[in-house]
Amino acid sequence: MRTSRCRWLGCLLALCLAHGLHAAPLQLYTEEYPPMNFAREGRPAGLAVDLVREILARTGRGARISLVPWARGYQAAQVDPDSGLFVTMRTAEREPLFQWVGPVMVVVTSFYALRGSGIRIDSLEDAARAGTIAVPRQWYSFQELKARGLANVYGVIGPRQMMSMLRHGRVQVAVADNVTLESLLALGGLTPAEVEPLHAFMRSEAYIAFSPSTDPGLVAEWQQTLDSMKRDGSFALIYRRWLPGQALPEGLLNVRGQ
Repeated sequence: MRTSRCRWLGCLLALCLAHGLHAAPLQLYTEEYPPMNFAREGRPAGLAVDLVREILARTGRGARISLVPWARGYQAAQVDPDSGLFVTMRTAEREPLFQWVGPVMVVVTSFYALRGSGIRIDSLEDAARAGTIAVPRQWYSFQELKARGLANVYGVIGPRQMMSMLRHGRVQVAVADNVTLESLLALGGLTPAEVEPLHAFMRSEAYIAFSPSTDPGLVAEWQQTLDSMKRDGSFALIYRRWLPGQALPEGLLNVRGQ
């Protein structure tokens, strides 16, 4: 009887520990990148935030979502277990640094100048001769343009500084993607009517990135849940709520096995 009771208590303890481990909240980091993720009245908001919260609700997991400077979240999500970062552009250089869930967005990145500037860019070779190009130094597009050998790329602190410099003529060209353009321009007091796209040079996919030490089973569960949201229409519903009038990018609703 005592042996059976000990076994029963041991199994109960194991189940409690397993439940406790499963219920341990994730630590998720994000940044100011509207309308994908940003602070609204001190709380995380945005398209990607809504997607993450829906995944959390469907998987029954808890999470702390913290808005932090990009560099801090990027570093922590590489080393801390049960941690992640969103949204993160998936590049060849970053591929081995994270486990990936997505894509949650497809963006096209272009050069922009003030309307009527007379600047013409049809290639990266043209861009290299187009005057100073401002790009936040933590952006993947800054890394890409530097890797392509553009010596006239000027790294700035963030998008607010970039757009302010463009508005006041301190730089000739800025870099932005089609999804966040309007929000980024507003940081510098500009509107889409005041700028013109010059050349689209990169198409990228945004993901939720988890640290390598996060349980791969959890990552697989998140991917499966995201795929189910794309199948049942809830993904498209969230997308259109934040980006009304914008068509979903080609291929974004594709899931593995389809």
